Amino acid sequence: MSDANQQGQINIELDEKVAEGIYSNLAIINHSASEFVVDFVTLMPGVPKAKVKSRIVLTPQHAKRFLKALGENIHRYELTHGEIKDTEQPQVPLNFGPAGQA
Repeated sequence: MSDANQQGQINIELDEKVAEGIYSNLAIINHSASEFVVDFVTLMPGVPKAKVKSRIVLTPQHAKRFLKALGENIHRYELTHGEIKDTEQPQVPLNFGPAGQA
């Protein structure tokens, strides 16, 4: 067993395609008793249709840890770069699944 494993460290690999990332300007969150589902979507101006680009499924415990970690990172970001302004966004009508038209 290596020293890194003995210290509880994890070796995480990031392949080139995943490292590119996926742009998202909308997240849709649903939950059940056993999981949180976060769908990341890219909406383009003037385009009435958008696709889910990525879906992340989390246990409730991991969702809460993610919320805490994201909050801490936003706090550190704002200490360095100033407050993130939350601009008013127009309501986006969402339509999942078949629209009833052929």
